This record gives sequence, structure tokens and C-alpha cells, in this order.
Amino acid sequence: MESDELRIGTAEREEAARLLADHFGMGRITPDEYEARVTDAYAAVTLGALRPLFRDLPQPHPGFLAPPQLPMYTQPTMQLPMYGPPPMPSSMPVPMPYAPPMPMPMPMPTSYRSKTVAGVLQIVLPFGVGRFYTGQIGLGLLQLLVVLLTGIGVLWPIVDGVMLLANGGLDAEGRPLRP
Repeated sequence: MESDELRIGTAEREEAARLLADHFGMGRITPDEYEARVTDAYAAVTLGALRPLFRDLPQPHPGFLAPPQLPMYTQPTMQLPMYGPPPMPSSMPVPMPYAPPMPMPMPMPTSYRSKTVAGVLQIVLPFGVGRFYTGQIGLGLLQLLVVLLTGIGVLWPIVDGVMLLANGGLDAEGRPLRP
């Protein structure tokens, strides 16, 4: 088949890898098969090298692997074909190849720690206690040292507490603090 000799580009390799990930996510291929097929997809140079990666898988397949669509009828006719679907008028849109829906991003879980508690602790006890509460031990120690070494450094934890109350913040694991 002459189309198997056509060279492919990065876009085709990435589409093949994305569709293989969809099949892996649906449990159709094992992790070892997925790894081997994606490696082969990124190493592929021609269409013929990608075709075997999808031979035993159901749709979706990359759109570029489908054979070119030839017009079924070249002249209008009143007779219906004996087999196959009826002819489509030329004014109807041609259906696009199947594209799976884009995955929804996973929502970031919120921390069990409260931004209100962290902010109030920073303001009432202005030597890094709110940062110790959020699990950010390094920042809490730094604020404690600045307050102990320089008396004027007490402003930093107070301003930090106001910012926590107004904008929230993150705990040590990077999760947003709950209200």
C-alpha cells in the first residue's frame, strides 16, 4: 500500500500517543503494552509503522490512518444503491473523524487547615505561628528568627497574616487552605 510509505511528523506521533493513552485509560492495553506501543509510536517514521499499533484496538484510531474517502457517486442519480447507505447530497456536511472528549482537569483538593486560623495566628502571635500551623516550618522558623533578631521584623508576620486572611494561601503540600 503506497500510503504506508508516507512519512509522518511530530503531530501524527503525538496524536497516536494520545489515543494510545485513551485506550490504556479504558483498560484495553496493559501498562507494558502501552509503554511499548508509545515508544514505537514516537520512533515511527512512516504511516506503515503506526498502523500495527492500532490493528487490534477498536476505535478511536488516528484520523490520518483511515483510507482516503472517495466519492461514492459522481453523478446525481434517482436510483438507490442496492447495498450500502443512500447517497448523501453534496450540500450535507461530511462527518469528521471521531475525537474523544478532552479529559476534565482534576480539581485540586483543599487542605484541612483553615486560612482564617492561619491568618489570625499570624496576627495575634506575630512570630510565625500561623506558618507553623500551615505546615510551612521553614518559613515559620525564618519569621521567628527575624522577629527575635530584629524587633522591627514583627511587621512581616502581621502583614503575612493579613495576606492569608485576604487571599488565602497554600499548606506545606501545596493544597489551598480552606476558608
